[in-house]
Amino acid sequence: MSRISASVWQIIAGISMVILAFLGGAAWMEKEETSVSGVSQPGDETITLLTNSELSTIQLFEKAAPGVCFITTTNLRENFWTRDISEIKSGTGSGFIWDKMGHIVTNYHVIEGADKATVTLADQTNWAAELIGVAPEKDLAVLKIKAPISALFPIPVGISENLKVGQSVYAIGNPFGLDQTLTTGVVSALGREIQSRAGVPIRDAIQTDAAINPGNSGGPLLDSGGKLIGVNTAIYSPSGASAGIGFSIPVDAVRWVVPELIRYGKIQRPTLGVELASNNIVSRYGLQGPLILNVPTGSNAEKSGFQPTRRNRYGEILLGDIIVSIDGEPVKNNGDLYLFLEKHKVGDVVEVEIIRNQKKAKLKLQLEEGQ
Repeated sequence: MSRISASVWQIIAGISMVILAFLGGAAWMEKEETSVSGVSQPGDETITLLTNSELSTIQLFEKAAPGVCFITTTNLRENFWTRDISEIKSGTGSGFIWDKMGHIVTNYHVIEGADKATVTLADQTNWAAELIGVAPEKDLAVLKIKAPISALFPIPVGISENLKVGQSVYAIGNPFGLDQTLTTGVVSALGREIQSRAGVPIRDAIQTDAAINPGNSGGPLLDSGGKLIGVNTAIYSPSGASAGIGFSIPVDAVRWVVPELIRYGKIQRPTLGVELASNNIVSRYGLQGPLILNVPTGSNAEKSGFQPTRRNRYGEILLGDIIVSIDGEPVKNNGDLYLFLEKHKVGDVVEVEIIRNQKKAKLKLQLEEGQ
């Protein structure tokens, strides 16, 4: 009997050891899974695993952030009684480093009307900025700082003509003064048209749902490779805060505008050499196309035979030539004309179709340098 009891107890002990080993292993596995998932118990050291997508976004931000800067603008005010001059903060925005020479790209409306601008780099150093050039019609401006080359990290420039709706985009800027902020989203739409500060339309704007708030203006919009594809410029929102509809100037426009601003201080767009009526005047008369108000004496336009708007001896207004198309491309308003001229250079000869006295005519014209 005692031998049987001993055998039974040995069997029970063996089973108990197996059960305890199983439970211990399960507990160890649970602890490991908890630690890996990032949910820790007091005193535990945890390991957080990141997805490939998260790692890519982190690397993109860490690489691009040093090239993004914070811009503060001020205006000078003179005290009426003491004649003391003081600086009054007028606005903030974002910008990014264009090259190793210290050129900074931002929106025109960020520095518009400012007497002074200060650029704060990612390392928190402040630099007085010199205004190099502006293009209100593209809402772009170029500043320059005298920072050491070691502190300058230009954003690599990409292209925007091959963008697709749905692809990922990343916006870095300083919304509400909070520097080095990253927001993500997708290209929501392409080919949008927004109005510039000069009243000239900016075509082919990029629409994105990446949050763009006040202070983001002038910051870069990047693709998944960290390359510049746009400059954040506007939001569509009744409240002024991001509502999931933001717009960026396409980098294909930025690529030719910025070198012009650096070299000339403005866009060297050719002109027809005539003075045009505003779109309001054109609409008032129910016309379709730019109306020529004045043709300067000695200009190429005068030599080509263009007629200005004038008054007859009875004081009646005689409308000048109305531009219908250029080189066969329809021109419906002044904005269409400006956009057409961006494709040409000074000295090009174009064929301008006009309406004069309700009859169509075509005139050859050599484009002049814009003022």
